[in-house]
Amino acid sequence: MALEQLKVKIAGEIALSEDVGATMKKWREVFGISQSELSEFLKITPSTISDYEGNRRKSPGIAIIKRFVDALFEIDIKKGGELVKRLRESEPEQTFFDIVNFKKTVLLADFAKAIEAKALCNEDKLSKISIFGCTILDSVKVILEMPYESFVKIYSTTSQRALLFTGTTTGRSPMVAVRIAPIKPAVVVLHGLSADKVDKLAVKIAENEGIPLLVTMLSLEDVKKKLVSFT
Repeated sequence: MALEQLKVKIAGEIALSEDVGATMKKWREVFGISQSELSEFLKITPSTISDYEGNRRKSPGIAIIKRFVDALFEIDIKKGGELVKRLRESEPEQTFFDIVNFKKTVLLADFAKAIEAKALCNEDKLSKISIFGCTILDSVKVILEMPYESFVKIYSTTSQRALLFTGTTTGRSPMVAVRIAPIKPAVVVLHGLSADKVDKLAVKIAENEGIPLLVTMLSLEDVKKKLVSFT
């Protein structure tokens, strides 16, 4: 995707959002840019950024939103442009997975509660980590058919997201795939698998990688409905 198209897409998401401030904050955090760093670049006070993100100022017009988005891209490019590069290459291969991006950050504890998930390890991180979205993967297709070089695309704009694997019988294969992948998710969810059916090696890998491992028996249709409530 062309750079200007990406900027228009992000600016449009912000402008059309029901919570403009939260969406601005989401994209700033996706780019890994602090309020002070952004304010210095834009030559405004950090409190101005904070006021916009907290909806304490009048909703910004398209000119301000454009300036905001341009700044995110320019700061990232000055740092090497890794996120911009990933954004340009992140067109999803829908035969393997389905990407759901949230309108604002969601605490893992709230995400787990929404999809009625149980943590098998690293449960303490649920109250400390937030995610920007969830990718639903057909574990059989991803592991057997998807090219390795395409694995990074499942993260869309950021690795701060959940990977939810469907069609797994023990959870071992998905966790092995996560272990050898160059980018790690914030959390892994095994769908349709009860806690007693999860392979001990899968849990061990999650523990060693510091990744919370969840299981949920909620129907996939209901899981998707819960995810939509975050968008």
